[in-house]
Amino acid sequence: QVQLVESGGGLVQPGGSLRLSCAGNLNPFSSYTMSWHRQAPGKERELVAEITVFGVTSVQLHSLKGRVTISRDNAKKASYLQMNTLKPDDTAVYYCHAQHWKNVGLDYWGQGTQVTVSS
Repeated sequence: QVQLVESGGGLVQPGGSLRLSCAGNLNPFSSYTMSWHRQAPGKERELVAEITVFGVTSVQLHSLKGRVTISRDNAKKASYLQMNTLKPDDTAVYYCHAQHWKNVGLDYWGQGTQVTVSS
């Protein structure tokens, strides 16, 4: 059974940083586009950032550009989201997502990790 497990969330003060991790038992991990999404209370889930199997990254949320970096380590079967200069509006549950780059039917979500930005 495929599992994606996020970690690294928590409570942080405005201006602080967090590094989220996503560990997945995908095989092979390198064949999956990895992305991070977030969902704030009462809002729809939105795509934050994505990294392709070729290591090409994109940050989709304008409000986060310049403040987040997505990366991956195929050897460790992990994806990371480094978030800096966090703001209260960044408070949300952050989800890891994996989708096979050729077979889009192979599509998996993690259970989410809560990020709360508050003083």
